[in-house]
Amino acid sequence: MRVEIVFIGFGSNLGDRQEFCDRAVALMNLLPLSRVTGVSSYYESEPVDPENTLGPTWFYNGVVRIETSLSPVRLLDILHETERALGRNEEHRSGPRTIDFDILFVGQHIINEAGLTVPHPRLHLRRFVLEPLVELDADWNHPSFHRSVKELLESLPEPGRVKKLDIIPGTKYGSRPACPPPPA
Repeated sequence: MRVEIVFIGFGSNLGDRQEFCDRAVALMNLLPLSRVTGVSSYYESEPVDPENTLGPTWFYNGVVRIETSLSPVRLLDILHETERALGRNEEHRSGPRTIDFDILFVGQHIINEAGLTVPHPRLHLRRFVLEPLVELDADWNHPSFHRSVKELLESLPEPGRVKKLDIIPGTKYGSRPACPPPPA
């Protein structure tokens, strides 16, 4: 597979939220055949939870931009393995979570496979995803809607309860050596 730009959203609302987000950022630097090219600020957001299953604790959210030659399915497998390693409860995936990863974009591809839909089907409705995306690349085009992420953010009907945090992402772990960049 050729190298693609991939955006991965992450969030935590269980335990030490900053700790889990910092771990997520550190682990993204260790993905095989990949290189982190951007990390957004952290944002605190109220749970988007129509069924009241996520609990009362607000999320810390962020987005990582990587360049990778991993297939989207293999990347998803690694992200799920990482969620489990960081204590994600597989039996109650819709409940509170130590860490949650979502593949938001894989280049300009549209993917509809069992267990994997890209672009993420609800990202255009979520301020806690769009704000960090805009921070990383405001002009990134949504391949289904043919609008930039900045335009999608500006079109949200209400302000939403999302606050940018004054935390430097990854500060608990510092920089880690990354895997070699994917072959060109």
